[in-house]
Amino acid sequence: MNFHEPIGVTLPYRIGKQKASRGCGLPFILASLVLMSPAVLGSDYRHADEPIGDVEAVYSGQLTPDLAVSTFRNIHRLFPSRIIEAGETPRPLPASSQSIDGLSVEAGGESYDIYDYLALNSIAGLIVLKDGEVVYETYQRGNHKDTRWMSMSVAKSISSTLAGMAIQDGLIEGLDAQVVDYVPELEGTAYEGVTLRNILMMSSGVAWNETYTDVNSDRRDLLRAQIAQKPGGAMEVMAGLSRAAEPGAVNNYSTGETQILAAILDGALDQPLAEYLSEKLWQPYGMESDATWWLASPGGVEIGGSGIGATLRDYARFGQFILEDGMIDGSRVLPEGWVEEATTPKTLAGGEALDYGYMWWTGWTPDSKRDGAFAAVGIQGQYVYVNPTENVVIAQNAAEPKPLGKHVVDPMVFFDAVVEHLE
Repeated sequence: MNFHEPIGVTLPYRIGKQKASRGCGLPFILASLVLMSPAVLGSDYRHADEPIGDVEAVYSGQLTPDLAVSTFRNIHRLFPSRIIEAGETPRPLPASSQSIDGLSVEAGGESYDIYDYLALNSIAGLIVLKDGEVVYETYQRGNHKDTRWMSMSVAKSISSTLAGMAIQDGLIEGLDAQVVDYVPELEGTAYEGVTLRNILMMSSGVAWNETYTDVNSDRRDLLRAQIAQKPGGAMEVMAGLSRAAEPGAVNNYSTGETQILAAILDGALDQPLAEYLSEKLWQPYGMESDATWWLASPGGVEIGGSGIGATLRDYARFGQFILEDGMIDGSRVLPEGWVEEATTPKTLAGGEALDYGYMWWTGWTPDSKRDGAFAAVGIQGQYVYVNPTENVVIAQNAAEPKPLGKHVVDPMVFFDAVVEHLE
């Protein structure tokens, strides 16, 4: 399937949750699109006319550098997407009196400055907040403050956060809620007996191969289901998996688990995930730009593990919201204790320590572990880093040439250096 053409159905659209009409097809979607203004459709977006690549080439790491950049800031053209609406009053990000002038990063026996890091790690945007103020902000590769950039798996941490919000609102019973109670399509499958906690820890015990570049992997099966845009296609993939271990016993990183999380949320909410995210966070916290979120099928559920397109500043604001313990203007949006529970290492059923939270990566360097730092991480170099000890948030957009393993400087080592420089 070719996604090069920006045809109507691949543009973001605002429609409500259409459970009864998810198989309604092209006429319904086109009718919905007719009602939207050019601004909503993105025709005034500065990057709207740039060429984009094929989604399978993204996951295979087979895009030239320029095409990768233009694709990563136009991901709403790859699949049908919902708008995550921003409010009218952006939360200020004041300038800090501190700076990163003279920053030095030691990695692998070499010394790097900020210019080395930007170039060698293919950085497209980087912002550093200390105490909620902007210490450093840069945009590369033709990006600007209003450029939307792909989240990749940073979306997993956002979906996890939505689960916490739904628990706070009484829409999900709690972490021990059974998957099949919210996703009846999975009754009688390997997901019987699996809890929300198991899903958030990616410890369902269900077999899964996440290898992005392997066209025969489960991850690519799920991508093909997304490409097909068939209602229920993603859950068909998940329903066909087999059990490899008991729930809670083994951690196995799985984007499929995050699509199940999206399905749980879909079963619990009376509105689309994008709309819930807008009402709970994007508008009240003061995100400054509308964002977009891929759908598994036209009018269907959002892609829980990927596909958000948002500005760098709004990714940083998301990190700041988490740093502030899920509070907005004195009101609790996440359950008390949720942030600490979700972002600290967990323990598997057999007692094995797990350096992973609830779809958040815990720090993997000595300094980040000391500070209790954690991050939302996406392939090709996407990060939202939070250091609760030193009150630092760093958001990074990048265009690394392959999904994994192509950075020169470990971003966590760089983040450690920034934190040390600002102490």
